[in-house]
Amino acid sequence: MGNVDRHRQAHEEFNRRDWDAMAKRFADDVTYTDHGRDVTAKSAQEMTDWLKAWPEMLSDATISEPTYYDAGNTTVAVFTGRGTNDGPLGPFPASGQRLSWPLCEILTWDAEGRATRGELFYDQMTILVQAGYMEAPPKA
Repeated sequence: MGNVDRHRQAHEEFNRRDWDAMAKRFADDVTYTDHGRDVTAKSAQEMTDWLKAWPEMLSDATISEPTYYDAGNTTVAVFTGRGTNDGPLGPFPASGQRLSWPLCEILTWDAEGRATRGELFYDQMTILVQAGYMEAPPKA
C-alpha cells in the first residue's frame, strides 16, 4: 500500500469516527501542527485527542472532495471540511450554522507506514464568518 492510500484511508477513518484505526496510523512520537489554531500534538495520543475534538465542535464533521498528491514519503491532501457547528467552537458557543472551508494537510510517513509528522493549514476567518462570529472583511 502506498502513502497516498494511507492518507486516503486515514480520512475515511475520520469520517467513520474509527479512532482506534486512526491511532495506528501515527508513530508514537508524531508531531502534528494545526496552524489554524496554533496547536501541536506531540504524540499519537495527543493526535487522537485532537482528532476527536473536531466532532465535538461539528458532530457531523466530514472530510470531502479530497485530492491527494504523492511526494514519496510525504503526501499532500487538499480537501473541504464540512459540518454543522453544534458544539463550542473554541471560546464561542454553538451557532447551529453549516460550515464549509478548504484545508491543506501534509503528512510524512516512515518505512512502517505510520505518519511521523503532519501540518494542517486552513483559514480560521472563513470558519468564524460562516459561524456568524465575525463579519466578512470588505471586498477589495
